[in-house]
Amino acid sequence: MPKTIPMIITNDTILVKEKEGNKFLSFDMPGIEPEVNIPFYHEFAKRIAECQYHFKEFIKKEYGKKFHKNILGIIIPDDTSTLESIFINEFFVNSGACKAVAQMTMGQALSKHHSRYIAISKTNRNVILQYINNNEVMARKLYDFSNYNVKQIYEDAKRLHIDVEYSGAPIFVNNINMNMDDFFDLGEVISPKAFMDKIAAIDVEKL
Repeated sequence: MPKTIPMIITNDTILVKEKEGNKFLSFDMPGIEPEVNIPFYHEFAKRIAECQYHFKEFIKKEYGKKFHKNILGIIIPDDTSTLESIFINEFFVNSGACKAVAQMTMGQALSKHHSRYIAISKTNRNVILQYINNNEVMARKLYDFSNYNVKQIYEDAKRLHIDVEYSGAPIFVNNINMNMDDFFDLGEVISPKAFMDKIAAIDVEKL
């Protein structure tokens, strides 16, 4: 059985679960200078072979000789586009650091005990409102991260999907990037530690 290596792409780094224990190690590519409103990993495309090599060596150092037989379980930002998702897959699969890749958005990983809920998160370009039902993103709305109204987002959350309009749903605030202070009163706040604890136990069957 291949081993799943949990991994989180945050606003500014890649976190990879250590082999022993539930802590996460940060993979930071030297010389990367992110641009405003553009995810940092876009810069990998400019030095793709170099970045892939460094990532493979990073995984090899932590997971040993059989590192390439593992599967990366990648938790991606909630506003990741289809093209970005494809790039993420191709980058890591072609790095030689794994056998395969599986993806899930952060919003889909916020609760293991609720089949349906609202997720709110923020990246360096958007505030993202999502309705999750049975691990699927049923509805999503994006707001410019530099121009949003918390009250309006809360009102939109009540009407994001017909399910929510009629029966409501709990709200979870994803604070993995420690940038959600404005939203603390809207629902249950998921701290970075709580989020990483959830991801540390993830496996491919859950993705």
